[in-house]
Formats: sequence, C-alpha cells, structure tokens
Amino acid sequence: MARTQVAIIGAGPSGLLLSQLLHLNGIDNVVLERQSREYVAGRIRAGVLEQCTVDLLIEARVGERLLRERLVHDGFSLGFDGRSLRVDLKGLTGDSVSVYGQTEVTKDLMEARAAAHGKLIYDCSQVAVEGFGGDHPQVRYSHDGKTQEMTCDFIAGCDGYHGVCRQSLDAGALRTFERVYPFGWLGILAEVPPAMHELVYSNHARGFALCSMRSMTRSRYYVQCDLDEKLEEWPDARFWDELRSRLPLAVAEAVVTGPSIEKSIAPLRSFVVEPLKFGRMFLVGDAAHIVPPTGAKGLNLAAADVRVLNRALAEHYRTGRRDLIDRYSEQCLRRIWKAERFSWWFTSIMHKFSDDEFDQRIQLAELDYLGGSQAALTSLAENYVGLPFE
Repeated sequence: MARTQVAIIGAGPSGLLLSQLLHLNGIDNVVLERQSREYVAGRIRAGVLEQCTVDLLIEARVGERLLRERLVHDGFSLGFDGRSLRVDLKGLTGDSVSVYGQTEVTKDLMEARAAAHGKLIYDCSQVAVEGFGGDHPQVRYSHDGKTQEMTCDFIAGCDGYHGVCRQSLDAGALRTFERVYPFGWLGILAEVPPAMHELVYSNHARGFALCSMRSMTRSRYYVQCDLDEKLEEWPDARFWDELRSRLPLAVAEAVVTGPSIEKSIAPLRSFVVEPLKFGRMFLVGDAAHIVPPTGAKGLNLAAADVRVLNRALAEHYRTGRRDLIDRYSEQCLRRIWKAERFSWWFTSIMHKFSDDEFDQRIQLAELDYLGGSQAALTSLAENYVGLPFE
C-alpha cells in the first residue's frame, strides 16, 4: 500500500497551491483529481487577486509570470442611476488588486508541480476517504482500471462544492449555512479590448451588469439573468445589446463587441460549512464555502485557507505541535464569514431581486450614500482589497 504524508483531493488552484507550498516545506504529498489534466488547465474562472493572494503565490515560487503579466487596478467603478462612481482603492486603503485569470494561476501551479516532479494523478474515479477520525487515514481510488490504496497522516479536501470529502461526513458532524439567490450570471469571454481600464459594476432596473477583463485584449462581461435561461436564447448580438443597455452611457459607448469564445450561466449562492476540520481531514476552498462572485472573493478565500493549513502542517512536522492544526477551523471561519458578509451585501445592493420599487429605491439610496461618505466608501474598499490575516 502506498503512503504519503498529506493526501490532497482535488487539483484546482487550492489543491495545487497547497501541494506546492507543502513541497517547499519538505512535506510529501499526493494530489488526486477526477478530471483530466487538460480539463483542469482549461477551466475558465474569475481573476481578481487580493495582494495577500499575490504574496502567497510569490511565496510558492509561482509569481514570476503573474508579476510580469498582471493588470494592477487601483480602483473600480460603480454604475447606478445613470451615474458612475469610482472607488479609489489605493487612495482609501493603500492597496490595489491584481487582475490575472484563475486559469493562468492554475497553469503556473501545474507547471511548478511538474517541474518538481510532484505526484499528481489525474483521471481518478471512485475516490473514497476513510479513517480520518483515527491516526492513519486512507484513500482509495481507481486509476487506469485498477483500484489503488494509500495511507497518509492527513487529508486535505480541496475537491470543491460537489466533492467527495464533505459528502463522506456524517450528516450530524457538520452544520451548513446557505443562501441561494434567485438569479444567475450570464458571462461571455471575447477577444476584444475592455471597455474601461478598471472593472465596472452596474446596478440597473433591468438587472446587474459587470465589465471585467483578463488582459488588455481579452474581456469578460456578465449580465444578470433568470436561472431558467438557456444559452441558445442568448446569441452574441442579444448579449451585447443587453449589456450596453445596463451600463452608464460613457461605458456603454466604449464597449467593443466581437464573437464570444466562451459563454456560460452560473448560479449564485452563499454557503458555509462548520467546522472545517474533522479529525485528520480538512475542508479547503469551495469544499467549505461558496460566495457569490460579486465581491471577487472565491479564489482569495481558498488561498487564505491554504495559507493557514500549510503553516499549521509545516509547524506540526517541524516541531510536533498540534495547536495550529487544532485551530484551523476557527481561524479560517473568522475570515470566511467576513468575506461572506461583504459578498452578500455587495450582491444585495447591485442586483435586481424583484420589481418592488421600494427595494430599488433603497439600493439607489445606499449607492448614493457611498458617494457622499468617505467612511462608507473606505469600508467598501477595505473589504474589496481583502481584510488582513489575523
């Protein structure tokens, strides 16, 4: 039977980042992934990185291309009631955010693990985690038609919302907290220059819209849509017309249209599991929490979990201490709930929830208040750039 110190389930950004950091600390680990390598490398996700996440990627020695190619944003804009309000992140907090696609983060991490001859096993099926309540957890999986078994000291569940790790827990072992939103985001990717050099979030009577980008030649745009919408009902021409109708006039006029190279509809939800530690198994990233993408916190929260877990495991293997491991759940959850609050609040003021005019007026009043209050705007900026680690 094979053996490793840490078995990591899932080769998304959180699993790969944890694997790389553990490797740099001399901790043996194996990553198991149910999808193919090509599938993992091609997944398109968001790309706004907090400075804490950038620092962690640099610590993991995968920051060279990021620092060379990222777009540093010192602010973003809020569109509402025909107006545009710029949030000066740098001026209000001293910090900025970096635009660098999650796909590129994943590629950088995959290359680093391959260069270090890391143990990554793709196309795994029938993964099962067992014995994590004792001292010798086991992982079983099927690969190349053969059933494999592996023992380990710890299991890191980095396998996402639908992953096997959380599903392996008894229902009474954890509490879940969830808010499902009554709409989704219809997003397209296009090889066109972005409308603005910073992100634009727009509140409109027809629904929310977002102008984002991956580079100065590739743009990512979103419009709020009903959950029962079908992609075939949204040809590119309809999408561009709808997007421009929801933006402030100057932004709408700057939108350059072109054929989409990817189009998808994503539902929105807020979700948290408590606790995050179960004996010798830890839930990390989307396996433990989901945030609506409005606040750009998903990947950043996952990186924060990885930072805490890596340092706890490194200290344990270096000194034998268990206190940092035992505090993993408590430490992560404090930051998670603050990010959940911000993402919920930002979603609540930017999206159309109903045709109720009172609700719409309240949203506009809140946005107008932001424009006249340095304190309120600073609070928004502090949360957007990322709260400090405690």
